[in-house]
Amino acid sequence: MRPTVVRLAESISKRPLNLREASASLLPPKPLYRRILRAHRSLPYEMRSLGDDYVKAEFRRHREIDNKVHIIGFLSQWKMYLDEIPTGPEAQHFRGKKLDPTVIEKMSAEQLGQLYELMHATKDVWK
Repeated sequence: MRPTVVRLAESISKRPLNLREASASLLPPKPLYRRILRAHRSLPYEMRSLGDDYVKAEFRRHREIDNKVHIIGFLSQWKMYLDEIPTGPEAQHFRGKKLDPTVIEKMSAEQLGQLYELMHATKDVWK
């Protein structure tokens, strides 16, 4: 047996499968975009329209990006978002989720300001 196959078999048998890593495989931009819009169909109307508009705008903004690191980061974050969107009947009662404190700590002052404005804008919509 080749050493690489032995190492691969050892790594598989010693640790459990991490589903987050397994589903982190990147999708090409168009199929990812389509799957996100399809996943939004099961959300309440207001969330769907807001999400669809945001996804369309972000994908348009990143259409001309040439930096491979940015492309991989962009696609991986949207794939993680897609994995977190609820599907089926529970999607109608979905109200979002709390942001991870480590993500907030990494944000710049401008991003925190935008997040604050978004928070107030959504409070007006979801009264």
